[in-house]
Amino acid sequence: MSFSNCSSDDSNFSPTEEALNIPIIFSENILAPIIPNDNPQTREGIALGKKLFFDNILSANGTKSCASCHAPQNAFSDNSSTSVGIDGIPGNRNSMPLFNLAWNYSDRFNWDGQALSLERQAEEPVENPIELHSDWENVIARLQSHTEYPSLFQKAFNTSTITKELTTKAIAQFERTLISANSKFDNYSLGQTDLTDQELNGLDIFLREDKGDCFHCHGNPNSPLWTDNDFHNNGLDSEFTDLGLGAVTGDPNDNGKFRTPSLRNLAFTAPYMHDGRFSTLDEVINFYSEGLQDSPTIDPLMKNIDQGGVQLTDSEKADLKAFLLTLSDASFITNPDFQN
Repeated sequence: MSFSNCSSDDSNFSPTEEALNIPIIFSENILAPIIPNDNPQTREGIALGKKLFFDNILSANGTKSCASCHAPQNAFSDNSSTSVGIDGIPGNRNSMPLFNLAWNYSDRFNWDGQALSLERQAEEPVENPIELHSDWENVIARLQSHTEYPSLFQKAFNTSTITKELTTKAIAQFERTLISANSKFDNYSLGQTDLTDQELNGLDIFLREDKGDCFHCHGNPNSPLWTDNDFHNNGLDSEFTDLGLGAVTGDPNDNGKFRTPSLRNLAFTAPYMHDGRFSTLDEVINFYSEGLQDSPTIDPLMKNIDQGGVQLTDSEKADLKAFLLTLSDASFITNPDFQN
């Protein structure tokens, strides 16, 4: 592979190609990951992206990094309902967890789908006045005058001239390595462990249209992302202060629609929903059971709206929760490759 198009320096160094470590549970069930032709995965690019992800240098006052709101111990999410930026101002949305991003085939990121690639997604938080509240010109100047970064960019991209585009490419390379596929359910699917009767009954409730009916948006054992990565109004509100996808497209039919989050790693990613309104998984299950709010754009997949939801019994709720927790991957949040 050649990096000559982004090189401004005379160098014979060639970055080392580093393919993603694709787990069996993915390779047997879903398509190959999305790797942009102009940003191939390399050992040096991933290492640079990891350093940038954890570095406070991207924020205006040097107090926060990407990892401040996307912490490894929380499956690269935040344990507060909405994250607080460098000026102490909380945002209006919950920090989405980061894993299995290379399999988002729509290539639309954020709760509202505004970012049209993982590289573009990495741009906005730097200049967002509620998040890192910096600007790219200053960030690039700090990186360029840093004692280490010019040589690291040289190794990763064959140029020591640092740009916003190369910075976000490196961060995206690291983020694509954040793969989670070692949950109890993954091991069950591979025939390496058993589920309890309660967990199996919870799976049945998850899949049945006359019970939980969760699979339409969150997939099934043959679709192990556990999300369709599409946008739905799931009945959280009857009126919207946050229009979600509708604010991006300008189409009122999209008002109140947000990207479906993966059900993986729910044990680590509380609170839940786009605004972090639910502190526990029990609250989430109760909401789908009897708390749905009707609105003009509510998804037709939401059942029994006039009754508030699918009306699960207490034992069914407990079984569903037991199954959902089998989708959590403890090895992901302790993987040394993903730690600072």
